[in-house]
This record gives sequence, C-alpha cells and structure tokens, in this order.
Amino acid sequence: MSEIILYEKKLKPNAQKLRKEMTKWEKKLWYGYLKNYPVQFRRQKPIGNYIADFYCIKAKLVIELDGSQHYMQKQLDYDSTRTAYLENLGLLVLRYPDNIVSKNFEGVCFDIDRIVKERIG
Repeated sequence: MSEIILYEKKLKPNAQKLRKEMTKWEKKLWYGYLKNYPVQFRRQKPIGNYIADFYCIKAKLVIELDGSQHYMQKQLDYDSTRTAYLENLGLLVLRYPDNIVSKNFEGVCFDIDRIVKERIG
C-alpha cells in the first residue's frame, strides 16, 4: 500500500496552472515518455510545501527538470533545501538540466526507467 504524502492545499491552484503551462522540456518528457510509462507518474504534484515537476508514488521518485535559472546561487540554495526536505520524506530526487533532455532524451528516459525498476524491485 502506498503512503499518503500531505501537501499544502494552497498549492493546488498553482500546481494546476503549472500543468497547463509546462515548459517545452516538461512537455517533451511527459508526452514523450512519462504519460504512458507502465508505472504511474503525476505531473506538477504538490508534496509538502513544494510542487514536484514529476512524481512517482510507487517508486518514491521525484523528477525535476532544471532550466538555466536553477544555476544561480539563490536558486541552488532553494533547490538544496527542497531536495533535503523531499529526501527526508524518503523520496529520491532526480534532476536533469533542460539541455540534457534536449540533447540526450533517450538517455534520460533510460536512466529514469532503470531507477524506477531498481526502486520498485
């Protein structure tokens, strides 16, 4: 049985908005791979005080796609705090830069598949 992870209800409208306004690379990963993946993923899923780009409850896996803004110090600090929070919930956080999704989409998908299979045994 899957664990329920609580979230701040006030995040729901923003999560819905983010689903409608996914980035080019989020759309590519969602429609090109995760939407029809045999293990269910959710997109723009609130978890605690955060919204994960993609979340697989069965594998306890969060996938984040990072644009260039994620490499500025303030955002690096925020991402580090966020990752620590999610890991404290027992989740594994995978981060892929947008340019890697662009240049090596098949490699990213292979990596995700391998990790999901490892985590669900």
